[in-house]
Amino acid sequence: MAFYRGYRTLWGQSHQRVDRNGVTIWLDRTSGSGFKSVKPYRSGYFGTSIKLQSGYTAGVNTAFYVEAHPGNHDEVDIEFLGKTFDEPYTLQTNVYIRGSGDGRIIGREMKFHLWFDPTKNFHHYAIIWNPRELIFLVDDVPIRRYARKSAATFPLRPMWVYGSIWDASAWATDDGKYKADYRYQPFVATYKNFKATGCTAYAPRWCRAATASPYRSGGMTRQQYSAMRWVQRNHMVYNYCWDSSRDRSLTPECRM
Repeated sequence: MAFYRGYRTLWGQSHQRVDRNGVTIWLDRTSGSGFKSVKPYRSGYFGTSIKLQSGYTAGVNTAFYVEAHPGNHDEVDIEFLGKTFDEPYTLQTNVYIRGSGDGRIIGREMKFHLWFDPTKNFHHYAIIWNPRELIFLVDDVPIRRYARKSAATFPLRPMWVYGSIWDASAWATDDGKYKADYRYQPFVATYKNFKATGCTAYAPRWCRAATASPYRSGGMTRQQYSAMRWVQRNHMVYNYCWDSSRDRSLTPECRM
């Protein structure tokens, strides 16, 4: 879909440029920018192609995500964490459940260094969300599957789709060691090729949820599982379930 058919400016309108192909947003010393879908969804496939800025972008967070807000919000993130000159971007996937991002941070992060340079060309990033699972994809390759193991650890409320760029210097790059340096402003990201399909919050109950494959079961194929294992074996750099410093009682799905 064209940007204007599916999304509206949420904040930082002066730091946003819309054209027929998509939207460019940027961060400088005065502001960042963000946009939001015109409809909430209760399941779906949500994707966009993004090209990131090269060079020094430490402290900058460029994101595409779905969120139920306000209140005890649910959130599912694809975030690009800015980098220093000699380091690659980190793609962070994250899941927050029932307000676990509101002060009492209980993130469910998996991080990756991609098998390509995301500043050279556009690549497609997507989230599949249905009542059974979340799947994160890069160029249609699944990189992470987050299964519904209980209602307490899975987002079930209707969510909107968002994109944004903002200053996350407190934590984004090496846990906040490197900050946004506005000598290199503006920090720019371009989004295009927007896709959103599935069940809106207003759809009838019989609306069929988006799935990862055409199988009757809707589950991932053997080829998709194999591709995901390859990504996680070769390109995953952090998995919250393997972090011994974390309180495992807060993430019971890691033990299921």
